[in-house]
Amino acid sequence: MLQVSELYIYPIKSLGGIALNSAEITDRGFKYDRRWLLIDENNRFLSQRELPAMALLKVTIITNGLFVTHNPTSDNILIPFTPQTSEHCMVTIWDDVCTAVYVSDSTDKWFAEKLGVKCRLVYMPDDYKRQVDEKYAPKGFVTSFSDAYPFLIIGQASLDDLNDRLTDKLPINRFRPNIVFTDGKPFEEDIMDHFIINDINFHGVKLSARCILTTIDQITIAKTKEPLKTLAKYRRRGNDVFFGQNLIHTGSGFISVGDEISVKKYHTEERFFLKA
Repeated sequence: MLQVSELYIYPIKSLGGIALNSAEITDRGFKYDRRWLLIDENNRFLSQRELPAMALLKVTIITNGLFVTHNPTSDNILIPFTPQTSEHCMVTIWDDVCTAVYVSDSTDKWFAEKLGVKCRLVYMPDDYKRQVDEKYAPKGFVTSFSDAYPFLIIGQASLDDLNDRLTDKLPINRFRPNIVFTDGKPFEEDIMDHFIINDINFHGVKLSARCILTTIDQITIAKTKEPLKTLAKYRRRGNDVFFGQNLIHTGSGFISVGDEISVKKYHTEERFFLKA
């Protein structure tokens, strides 16, 4: 039986993630997941790809907002759930231009000091709907400030398979999933077309192409060539290497660690023929 083993959200894109025992699902993914975004002076999104130090900013959710702590200084800031301005702007994330709201000048100053670059924090308002990539998913499905889709799923067996090939084992946080599951075969998530968790329907739409963010240690921000070097040997297609699958969904409610994953349909052909 496939079973949910871990759940994660990343309230501010590219900052530290939060492990949850239970997560609420909204129209655009898990509640709070990537609803906030740091942008540069050109209103383009920032990520660990350019600023590995973003990994040193850890986020927790408390009653009245996001509590962000900078490691190792332990400096912190509270960000209320509701932006302190009503000033709208347009921000760019990959090829999409999205509507956002500036959070506050004091928040901008704090992040700029910690990261050493001019930046601003923005929030995606409830009335803005960002369409997922229509090359792979039907029109009408939306997401937040994620790369392109509301969920990423990875099987624990896939991580175990990768770690068996590595000298230094890697934790799942290198890959920033939303849902992790156990009891499957390595890379079973590749071919999961339709599955149900707690009466919520999920559909696999696109394998996740991985970038240099996966090479950044999320505690020390040290960089190596792994896991991309090893993944390229057996998970490569064209110029990309893949690990995990992006999902869309229908329905709302909660899913929890321990929930059963009931697969209703697999893709008729495997998307990869793994090398020995």
